[in-house]
Amino acid sequence: MKTSSLFITLSLLLFISILTYAKEPASKTSFKVNGSCDMCKERIEIAAKAKGVKSIDWNIDTHIATLVFYSSKISLDQILQNIARAGYDTDKYKASDSAYHELPKCCQYERKTD
Repeated sequence: MKTSSLFITLSLLLFISILTYAKEPASKTSFKVNGSCDMCKERIEIAAKAKGVKSIDWNIDTHIATLVFYSSKISLDQILQNIARAGYDTDKYKASDSAYHELPKCCQYERKTD
């Protein structure tokens, strides 16, 4: 009797936790990422992909990335830092000079000087 009661309790807790996660709404945001070509698009989108990122699309013409993610799994800051580590500047994080210079020549966009 105790075993079946414990099993039912654990099953109920698991079910509730699954429902709670399934109901978490995804956050959607847009931000600017400097880049210049189709190779940049691929590299930016790969850099942004991580556990908790549902989708990312960087527009080559507007330089705007549209991101859908689960904030309980990853923060926007973490995603922006990943993009900066890949060599691409955002409004919040600037890529290191070494990461920028490691980009292929076609991806070396014009950087703002501070």
